[in-house]
Amino acid sequence: MFGFNVFPEIPRPFNTQYKCFSVSMFPGNERQDVERGGKIIMPPSALDTLTRLNIVYPMLFKLTNKKTNRITHCGVLEFVADEGKVYLPYWMMHNLLLQEGELINVESVSLPVAEYARFQPQSEDFLDISNPKAVLENGLRNFACLTTGDIIAIKYNGRIYEMCVLEAKPSSAVTIIECDMNVEFAPPVGYKEPEKPIRKEEDQVNPVDLMPEPTGFVAFKGQGNRLDGKKRKDSTQIDTALEKPVYIRGIPDYDYQIGTLKFLRYVKPTNNKEVKDQDEFKAFGGEGFSLRKSRK
Repeated sequence: MFGFNVFPEIPRPFNTQYKCFSVSMFPGNERQDVERGGKIIMPPSALDTLTRLNIVYPMLFKLTNKKTNRITHCGVLEFVADEGKVYLPYWMMHNLLLQEGELINVESVSLPVAEYARFQPQSEDFLDISNPKAVLENGLRNFACLTTGDIIAIKYNGRIYEMCVLEAKPSSAVTIIECDMNVEFAPPVGYKEPEKPIRKEEDQVNPVDLMPEPTGFVAFKGQGNRLDGKKRKDSTQIDTALEKPVYIRGIPDYDYQIGTLKFLRYVKPTNNKEVKDQDEFKAFGGEGFSLRKSRK
């Protein structure tokens, strides 16, 4: 009546121990691709076991140092290690406080997809990079997971930059494979904001007091006048100390200084006597001569 495999088989966890070594101990050519990322090299028997257990892809693992209770998460790059051994990047062994040949527990896990992460550069030299987010994005392509508290290594322009994962969402451990993640940077370790100099009260001088007193011509200084020459009804007393410049038409100002302008308003004289007292200039006021001689 009933068929088999009615319910899907629940994948069983992969949990075993290996001797761990850094990538520099891996036989053969130097593997810089492992050192620059967050993936490990496992033995072929691990792949056979994972296949029988129906492990969900991508394969993600939790690494635990039971002596110090330090943990991190990673992916797998290849299954070509010697049996009973796994090879880790040096920065990962440093985070786990592992020595060459010590035992490490490897357990398969399933992690949520990353939505947000905040990093703190471990050196102020990271501020010299013109586009840090692009450099970080390119470096994280070799990583599968992020764990809060880890100090990962990013290689750029021939240098290694260490970044501490301060925060990750929605969990303290997330996968960053094919995801859209918002990234923020905290100030680098040892960085201090430049302090603004605080001026003392006695040093704070009103900017108006620093302006020199105007000399010579001052615009819009004096009494206003009507165009028809009549006195204003609301006019006040004029300071007698200010002498009005005497302007006589036709006589140049021999005291003129280059770079100065004087705007003189014509003031209508109060009586005809003042006009007679001045040597008034008259245009073409002289005796005429004829270029043609008279016949007489």
